[in-house]
Amino acid sequence: MKKALFAFALCLLCLVGGTWAGGDKKKPLPDPTPRKDAILKLFTEEFVPITPGKGKVPQSFMMGTEKGGHDNERPAHKVTFKYSFAMAKYEVTQELYHVVVGTNPAQFQGLRNGIDKVNWHEANDFCVRATKLMRERKLIGENERIRLPSEAEWEYCCRAGTTSAWSFGDDVRQLGKYAWFKDNSAKEDPPVGKKLANPWGVYDMHGYVWEWCADAWSPTHEGASADGSPRQGKDVKQRVVRSGSWADSADSSRSAFRAGQPANTRNDRIGFRCVKATEETSKEKGQ
Repeated sequence: MKKALFAFALCLLCLVGGTWAGGDKKKPLPDPTPRKDAILKLFTEEFVPITPGKGKVPQSFMMGTEKGGHDNERPAHKVTFKYSFAMAKYEVTQELYHVVVGTNPAQFQGLRNGIDKVNWHEANDFCVRATKLMRERKLIGENERIRLPSEAEWEYCCRAGTTSAWSFGDDVRQLGKYAWFKDNSAKEDPPVGKKLANPWGVYDMHGYVWEWCADAWSPTHEGASADGSPRQGKDVKQRVVRSGSWADSADSSRSAFRAGQPANTRNDRIGFRCVKATEETSKEKGQ
């Protein structure tokens, strides 16, 4: 059963080419390079502080699914964060990716649309480059860095203190208010943040595009860290993706839904968002 579900999840992700934005045509976009400093400053301003154990932000949460869901969401387990970090309010936009890396590979182009067709290695390269550029401009401290979220950080921020199937509750009829998925994405070409945010003010955590996480893929949560660290491994071939996408089912956009993809995968359903954290925290967590 586990192998069958895993294969099914991979099959869903490997289907490329769709009807989002009406097909495969790319629109010519203005060069965002002259606005590089402004775009990087905006990126800095769009991080949401995550402060476990302070105010209404719980220090711990139950990751995964105890009942229902899929086998790869088990065992449900408690994760406790003993550090603060910041989660990007939006996925990395195409204008941001362009000014950091110098290219825009996205299939469905728009300056404030989320980037797509970026593999896991390229997403990490973006984070390294962005860290350097932002330190040079004093937008982040010398002890801060931009990186991919761990899978635990991602689900923690997706749930935003909730225990329901989605961050807004269990009623799938409400999903269209918060997510782009296969039932409402035809003939759309939306920028990030067009749908409603979750309770912590983070957008598009359900649907829109799958998001790379730092973790090596595992078909279950067995052996997962209890402190939010990413799963590590030698010669890792597959990495975790979360969120579901514009071309996938409502089920795939649940907070606990997870899948794995070869790290070199590029398609129009996968993008990423970033975390801002201290170097000390990132090194301690193996990132």
